[in-house]
Amino acid sequence: MDIEDTEACYRAVKSRDRRFDGVFYTGVTSTGIYCRPSCPARTPAKAHVTFHRSAAAAQAAGFRACKRCRPDATPGSPDWDVSGDAAGRAMRLVNDGVVEREGVEGLARRMGYTARHLNRLLNAELGAGPLALARARRAQQARVLVETTTMAFGDVAFAAGFASIRQFNDTVREVYATTPSQLRERARRPSRPEGASTGLLELRLPVRAPYSGRELLRFLTAHLVPAVEAGGPDWYERTLRLPHGQGRVRLTLPSDAAGGDTAAAFVGCRLAVDDLRDVGAAVERCRRLLDADCDPVAVDEELSADPWMAALVRRRPGLRVPGAVDGDEAAIRAVLGQQVSLAGAVALGGRLAAAYGARTSDDSPPGAPDRLFPRPEDLAEVDPATLPMPRARGRALVALCRALAAEEVPLDRSGDRAEVRARLLALPGVGPWTADYVALRALGDPDVFLPTDVGVRRALRGLGADPDTAGLSDRWRPWRSYALMHLWSTLDLRPSGRAPRPATAPGFPQQGAPTCGP
Repeated sequence: MDIEDTEACYRAVKSRDRRFDGVFYTGVTSTGIYCRPSCPARTPAKAHVTFHRSAAAAQAAGFRACKRCRPDATPGSPDWDVSGDAAGRAMRLVNDGVVEREGVEGLARRMGYTARHLNRLLNAELGAGPLALARARRAQQARVLVETTTMAFGDVAFAAGFASIRQFNDTVREVYATTPSQLRERARRPSRPEGASTGLLELRLPVRAPYSGRELLRFLTAHLVPAVEAGGPDWYERTLRLPHGQGRVRLTLPSDAAGGDTAAAFVGCRLAVDDLRDVGAAVERCRRLLDADCDPVAVDEELSADPWMAALVRRRPGLRVPGAVDGDEAAIRAVLGQQVSLAGAVALGGRLAAAYGARTSDDSPPGAPDRLFPRPEDLAEVDPATLPMPRARGRALVALCRALAAEEVPLDRSGDRAEVRARLLALPGVGPWTADYVALRALGDPDVFLPTDVGVRRALRGLGADPDTAGLSDRWRPWRSYALMHLWSTLDLRPSGRAPRPATAPGFPQQGAPTCGP
């Protein structure tokens, strides 16, 4: 984000969105302190704030660090606060269950630090080390399973990531001052379904209202990859590749829910996993797909101030940016979408899944998804000439898959977004549209805009705006990803079929304007 754009920076401060922590710092002239954008203190008046690229720059300007948000943990580079950014990336990996699967050493290895340095960094930034953070996550996950399912407590313990039932019991008593049985008794409801089998869960995923669930569903069903995904009037289903096995999820999205800034809606989640240890990771990935952690009130308030966006926001309050359950899959599908129609990209995805995707190990119901999307390792050594696409795009796809398989481009939201984007652009055949679309879907970047996208240009013309106007999207910072979704929502997105006709696209250069729309 450009700190010269003070309007965008101030909107980010008003939203208290942690995604901007480390991107810039706010100096408050009336108090002489500087803060992170997410600081919980009262938002200062716009006339009393200045913006700085780093904690060191704010200190050099004469500001002292806020004692509430502690922005000075590690004064860092001119672009990012290394400590703050690393803490956020570490938390995303902790929430995905990396500590349970790979231990603190594995978490540190992914972050590029020693375990000792990572522990020191997280304690300084968050007040707790990786083991304590993972323990808190396990306790929270266990409480959700205890209160919302009829799973046996032994199954709950292992699904939440505990190493033993005793550890589960002790943690619940210590954290919640009660026993698992008492937690379940207090939360029991007469309507709760009984007899849930091991590995099959019925959950409710809370999302902040307003929530435009049906619009998100419309987007997802327009992009269904045959045999991997399926959708209906109020549901979306897909297969999952998880750390310990396979899974399947059906999400039932509510009618668009409106509410105040403390209101909540719920997405129904029917989850089946081969291994109960994957429950936490599966839930976290579903929340990413749903953009469940967005603050829609802050986003809608700021976008509504713009005349181009006001009517669109009123029509679809709480619009979300669809994420991805697998960053590698999102990147592969982005390359498939280069320079072809949406229907053509969907068709290519289906053909790729049919040729290289493994079948699920369970007995899939008729019409249900029964294939996993191909892994990068499955495609890394494929001859581009054998792929059902133009040769240039085939070479780009294989090069991308080799980089993903070698873990050169981390798309699990653990990497620095700017660095990940630079690595993507360094790959042959990957241009700005593809890299930015990956940032939008896989990395959860809230400030992405695709000015060359044909769908965006068509939507802008439909609003009476000139898509070639310089700086047109700058007024929507730092929420350009949400403005982008509002523009795409004006287009006629038709649900993809089970077996769409293959597209026949000629060869093309990568850098031109893509024609796949959203």
